[in-house]
Amino acid sequence: MIAHDRECRSEAPSLAGAEWLKRRETSAVFGALRGDRIETRAVGGAVRNALLGLPVTEIDLATTAEPGEVMALAERAGLKAVPTGIDHGTVTVIANGLPFEVTTLRRDVETFGRHAKIAYTTSWEEDAKRRDFTLNALYADRDGKVFDPLGGYGDLAAGRVRFIGDAEARIKEDFLRILRFFRFHAYYGRGEMDEAGLKAAVKLRAGLEQLSAERVAGEMRRILVAPQAARGVEALYDYGLLTFVLGGVPRLGRFERLVAIEEANGLAADASLRLAALAVFVEEDVARVALRLRLSNAEQAVLALGVRQVATAGLPDEAAAKSALYRLGQNYRPALLLAWADAGASPDDAEWRGALALPERWQAPCFPIGGDDVIALGELKGPEIGELLEVLEQEWITSGFTLGRDQLLAKARALVATRR
Repeated sequence: MIAHDRECRSEAPSLAGAEWLKRRETSAVFGALRGDRIETRAVGGAVRNALLGLPVTEIDLATTAEPGEVMALAERAGLKAVPTGIDHGTVTVIANGLPFEVTTLRRDVETFGRHAKIAYTTSWEEDAKRRDFTLNALYADRDGKVFDPLGGYGDLAAGRVRFIGDAEARIKEDFLRILRFFRFHAYYGRGEMDEAGLKAAVKLRAGLEQLSAERVAGEMRRILVAPQAARGVEALYDYGLLTFVLGGVPRLGRFERLVAIEEANGLAADASLRLAALAVFVEEDVARVALRLRLSNAEQAVLALGVRQVATAGLPDEAAAKSALYRLGQNYRPALLLAWADAGASPDDAEWRGALALPERWQAPCFPIGGDDVIALGELKGPEIGELLEVLEQEWITSGFTLGRDQLLAKARALVATRR
């Protein structure tokens, strides 16, 4: 018999009619995972976001069916089933190309970090007690009825990010929950952070050293683009966690100004750019942060823009902006945003906004001459050719890109003549 425990003690509104529940794919998975003694519900992020009126992008399911049953039921219904985490009770069921992580209800038998010994259960309350925060222990059946074994809806509605049970015990199960605590507060929190959770996170912060760089980086990316990113990052700094994660002193003011500029101008939050604003003073910082967080080459390239760009100094003068766009190409906008943050100008400054929009109204031209043109003049060899091209290119830029090919070649001949 399926145990319902205290799961109905919720004031959460019904999610009946929610678009994500009505999707053909969702209905297909729910339809497949049912039967005698089998019950399946959506859990966690999908339910939490739906109750807050936020987009639902991923749908995780919990079920009383054991993994083998999930595989068999899904395949019987014509759905693909992949044992992605079957040792932990998780099967990925794919309907029309859309993946659903389906995990069997579990309870802890022994706990020793992330590798706790578990047993399957039919108790929704026992399953809920294994989760991290009360606002993640919310379930919804296929009809939209919400089940709330631990009173998570009250915390969600109040903007409280609260650990389930003893905060220290939850963190010791997985030290990444320290960063998740700050991340969830940056997304859903209102008011002060939960005192018990905060004390436990600070007390156990040394546990972050046991985490892989990739897991830490993943959480930091999410914090950096959170709706209350500035608040979240500031809290990490205030309680001594940010300096440990970055391995150096952060540039909080620059980061906060960049966030304000992005928000005021309707720009999508960019985790790599925000990290560059926060963590980079000089070139040495790029290598240190990249190594510490195991960043990709693409992320490192953005991080390098955090070093003060000579090409963007003095903006938003139109001529300087055009020169920077020519020099930087696709890196122009991110470099300009960092320069804007460095300048301390208002997030709605009209001149900086004009410079930001430059690529929409002006396309950088191609330099009219090349190495072969200079070689054809004779006289110069090796490094001298490159040096002459640099001089000519700078004159071309200074002219506002108005010097033509013939003019540049004439200047080249004159310069060559002076070297004889």
